[in-house]
Amino acid sequence: MGHYRIFGKTKDFITGKEILDTDDERMRQKIARFLVEVKGYSREDIEVKREIELICVNEKAVSIVDFVVKISDKRFIVIRYGPGSLVTRERAALAAARILETYQIPLTIVTNGEEAEILDTITGDVISTGLKSIPSKAQAQEQIETMHFKDLSPKKLEAEKRILFAFDALEHSCECDDDFCITTL
Repeated sequence: MGHYRIFGKTKDFITGKEILDTDDERMRQKIARFLVEVKGYSREDIEVKREIELICVNEKAVSIVDFVVKISDKRFIVIRYGPGSLVTRERAALAAARILETYQIPLTIVTNGEEAEILDTITGDVISTGLKSIPSKAQAQEQIETMHFKDLSPKKLEAEKRILFAFDALEHSCECDDDFCITTL
C-alpha cells in the first residue's frame, strides 16, 4: 500500500470530529454524504471506522470497517472502501461482515467511491452493482423483515477471522497507516 497525501484536517460528515484530510478520506466523505443525502439514512444510522480486533498466532491486528449501517437497531450493511479494483476487496469485506457482530450482517458492499458491488454476506454472491443499487433507507426497512441474521459456527467464525487477518495484514501492514495496525504480542 502506498503512502497518501495529507492536505491538513477536515470534519467528518457523520461524526463531526476532526480527521486527517487525505485522498481516501475525501472519497469516504463522499460516500457518507451519498448515504445521507441520496439514500436517506440519518447520521445516527451510520457508524464510521468500526474496529475489529484480530489475533492470529502471536500477532494482534485491528481492521477497520469504513461504514456500518443500522436499521431498527440491527446492523444491516457493512461498507468497505478501497481505491482500485472491487473484486480484490470482496473476500475481506465478506469476512468483516461475518464477524463484526454475533450474527452475519446481511449485506456487504465494496466500493472505490465510483463503483460498488452489493454482496449477499451469507452466500458471497454479488447481487447488484453500482452505487445507485445500494438500498435506500426505505428499501432497507422493507428488506430487513425478510433478511436472515445467521450466526456462524465457532469453527467458521475462526476461519473468517483468519481470512480477514491475512487479507488486511498483507495489504495494510505499513506502520504509518492509521486504518490498520499490526503488532507482535
